[in-house]
Amino acid sequence: MNLALSDEQEFLREAARGALSRFKTVEAARDALEGTPLPDLWTVAKDAGWPGLLVSEEHGGAGLGVFDALLVAEETGRVLAAVPFLGVLPATLILDAAGHGDVQAAASGETRVAYVPARPPSATVDGWTVDPARGKARPAAPAATVDGDTVTLSGTVAWVPDAPEADLLVVVGVTADGAPVAAAVPASAAQVDTVAGYDATRALAHVTLDGAQGDLLDVDEEVLHRAWYLAHAILAAEAIGTIATTLDMSVQYAKERFTFGRAIGSYQSIKHELTEVLRTLENARSLQFYAGYAGESKQDEFALAASAFRSAAGTALDHAARSNINVHGGIGATWEHDAPLYFRRAQLARRLLGGTGDATDRVADELLKSAAAA
Repeated sequence: MNLALSDEQEFLREAARGALSRFKTVEAARDALEGTPLPDLWTVAKDAGWPGLLVSEEHGGAGLGVFDALLVAEETGRVLAAVPFLGVLPATLILDAAGHGDVQAAASGETRVAYVPARPPSATVDGWTVDPARGKARPAAPAATVDGDTVTLSGTVAWVPDAPEADLLVVVGVTADGAPVAAAVPASAAQVDTVAGYDATRALAHVTLDGAQGDLLDVDEEVLHRAWYLAHAILAAEAIGTIATTLDMSVQYAKERFTFGRAIGSYQSIKHELTEVLRTLENARSLQFYAGYAGESKQDEFALAASAFRSAAGTALDHAARSNINVHGGIGATWEHDAPLYFRRAQLARRLLGGTGDATDRVADELLKSAAAA
């Protein structure tokens, strides 16, 4: 197996890095905590064609694969850029599979879409569920009533990424018999309440659907599974970029900071800690390749691959963000330093979409199912 990036993938990654380098995204993340609006990077995403990365060429998209999208997501995580990948790409995946009339507008970025997620059933949680606004008990996904090509939805979904600026919501609900369905619902038909997140670079909202109507999206249940795991893989890819940045920050400081006449990086406690961050980063990166491969060529393993990637990357990011503060000492824990911004990203990322722990449970579930089948 050749794990080297193709020339096109190298160009895609470098183009994303170059486009984002024109903005002071880390400084904007700091200012956002004080109430300053974040710069709108949607125009950048549109110009680069990112909303249509996973949309087929016949529907106006780039027709690229999951791994290509993960490469771009990694670059957004590297600089804490507020690009709405997490909400847009799973939504366009479903719209493309359904051949919905709005898919071309979504691929071009003229229509901003957001995925209103629901978690597929597993051995630990029955039925399709959504994240709770508070506590740990997971509510059922919005109730859906299908009448021809129209779906009527009722229910609330908390902590929906990228919903505040969306024009169209791609909602996953369940019918009375428990079957999942997807619907394209105009954002104006729902109540979208923006919520302040711990990480100011992540746009979140609680979405309330009180009899909201939308178009039925004719997709198989497998597509809805895939959208959920794609969202997990995107979160994990963003984490890879953030870990790389925090590791670079820590290594640079460990070379420059001297105590008792020696660089602190020469001390075992610092060397071992940074080596552990590198180890977990490389472990997660290997799973990024697996998730990209499974997402394109081994669909029956995508649930396992994406969940393993999310579990490893989420754990690694939490450790890397804490280590970054530790290496920088007292200054790393103050608002004069950028380290707390990456810590905020880590703590919110490990809780969204079921959380890192839920992804770990899913890995066990998938492995046990495979063992039982064997």
